[in-house]
Amino acid sequence: MKQAMVWCRGLKAGILTEDESGYTFVYGVDYLASPNAEAVSLTLPLREEPYRDKVLFPFFDGLIPEGWLLDIAEKNWKIDTRDRMSLLLACCKDCIGAVGVEPIMVEEE
Repeated sequence: MKQAMVWCRGLKAGILTEDESGYTFVYGVDYLASPNAEAVSLTLPLREEPYRDKVLFPFFDGLIPEGWLLDIAEKNWKIDTRDRMSLLLACCKDCIGAVGVEPIMVEEE
């Protein structure tokens, strides 16, 4: 299982998880209660219920670099270009824009 803290304008917005059943994104309770809360994407409006999908949500997939920058990430970190969550965790902490993605270390059972 891989997890990431999703930041929006410097606030902890939610958690993105990849596991054997696919991907889940859930906004944090504190974030939803904040007067400064805003959706990380138009396709992921604010709500308490988790978002689930078999593939990485297009918004997060769009944060992953392309072209020569993706080639550098693939070669330097030895990440397969099909492993979208690993690429997101490795490359998207300081994205251009309001959203950042930071790995959460999860102990495997």
